[in-house]
Amino acid sequence: MAQKVLILNGPNLNLLGEREPNLYGDQTLDDIGAICQDVAQKLALELDFRQSNVEGELVSWIQQSRDTASGIVINAAAYTHTSVALLDALLACDIPVIEVHLTNIYQREEFRHNSYVSRAATGVICGFGAHGYVLALDAMAQILAKNS
Repeated sequence: MAQKVLILNGPNLNLLGEREPNLYGDQTLDDIGAICQDVAQKLALELDFRQSNVEGELVSWIQQSRDTASGIVINAAAYTHTSVALLDALLACDIPVIEVHLTNIYQREEFRHNSYVSRAATGVICGFGAHGYVLALDAMAQILAKNS
């Protein structure tokens, strides 16, 4: 049976392709989701790809993943820099977490250099655009294979 990976996307990522394409690229979140589905299939992973602008909904999905997923890939977007609630939920999961950002957060505004999510993450991938999700899925497949 394929191991399930939950990919969570935070606020404003539903606007990818429209919002600041010079910074975030012209691919939509649906485009990224389709790429992830293809990659997951090749890696023999089951994928659950979601987005919410609501912090509490993301927290609830993370809590539910304790019983339904083997790992989490998360682009928490702006909540990366503000949400202790996401951090606490991720720490409570006790499953591998990979943090993804489309841009290199360390080349951006100073407030973006702090990530609460990183404290719960096995690894962080940033600055590779949509390809960061592919890198995260490949890394997750390796982590899960090693752990099984």
